[in-house]
Amino acid sequence: MKPLQILVIPDTQCKPGVPQEHLDWAGKAIVDIKPDVVVHLGDHWDMPSLSSHDKVGSKYFEGKRYKCDIEAGNGGMKRLLTPLRQMQATQKRTKHKVYRPKLHFLLGNHETRIARAISNNPMLEGLMSYDQLDTTGWTVHPFLVPLVLNGVAFSHYFPVGAMRRPAGTAAAVLSKLHMSAVAGHQQGRQVAYGQRADGKRLTAIIAGSYYLHDEGYLDNIGNKHWHGLLLLNEVVDGEFDECFLRLDYLRKKYGQ
Repeated sequence: MKPLQILVIPDTQCKPGVPQEHLDWAGKAIVDIKPDVVVHLGDHWDMPSLSSHDKVGSKYFEGKRYKCDIEAGNGGMKRLLTPLRQMQATQKRTKHKVYRPKLHFLLGNHETRIARAISNNPMLEGLMSYDQLDTTGWTVHPFLVPLVLNGVAFSHYFPVGAMRRPAGTAAAVLSKLHMSAVAGHQQGRQVAYGQRADGKRLTAIIAGSYYLHDEGYLDNIGNKHWHGLLLLNEVVDGEFDECFLRLDYLRKKYGQ
């Protein structure tokens, strides 16, 4: 099994009216680090217009439009991948080996608001579709269907218990899955370590926030959680060394 270097992008939560410079920085990090694989944990398209928490007719819902939500996410995806596309074009032109990392996008619960809206109102079928999400170049994985790479499971979150709710802690992920795993969905950063009877080391990480804006449903303290990217080095048979790249570091390194 060849060791992999995997760059993980937690939830990016693109929506109208919020800054997207962090996606430029992530794109520059990709071409700088050149990981073998990039995994986006989902919730790139925030889709506030389809939030079940914001009922039509409420003050909070006014002004939110599906088309604008799609455009915000598509624009953010273009910013994320522009450095890579520019590098590849230059490499082709100069006849150098083209860097082609494997790109995996895991649908999150925010993207699945599209499917839920159609299910609740079949008249929307044909007007709303996952096809409107610009995932060109990515291998897209269904919501909550884990992607396993070199013994590490990746999912937007890992459902546990009879109600299949998201595992709330990294330790819970380890205790339920019995394998190394990485999830997004939940803001901040958690890490848990374990070991199998044969000595194999296990690591579970929850990292669900890579964006610049504050969320309106959180208070001042709640918005101070960790934001950043996650780099997994020497991933083989479920073992790896993790490196967290926090937002301020990325801003200083790539924000010119």
